[in-house]
Amino acid sequence: MFVEQDSDEGAQMSPERSNAYRRVIHTLADVGPAKLLDGEQDQIRYAADSLIFSSDLAADGSTREALAEAENLCRALVESGRWEQITASRLLDDLYACGPGQTVALSAA
Repeated sequence: MFVEQDSDEGAQMSPERSNAYRRVIHTLADVGPAKLLDGEQDQIRYAADSLIFSSDLAADGSTREALAEAENLCRALVESGRWEQITASRLLDDLYACGPGQTVALSAA
């Protein structure tokens, strides 16, 4: 699955990026305490924070790594039965939307 965004538009802060960040934080507030360990919540929050402040995902290795770790966490949550696929997919969509616009390969959680 690929998400394609215009790189000029996505590199700057936009209402879409800030709304996506708000959705991630809202998800953590809603389901985090009941379904995520503190470290897992921190990992997702770190990825969202990194993405929201990134202006070039291709050049930002630490942000790509944080995103990959969040993706792996979501996959593990689904595989263990702790989360539903739809919840993990929605969170990953919101995480990717926090970042700068570029074509990014998404793995299925």
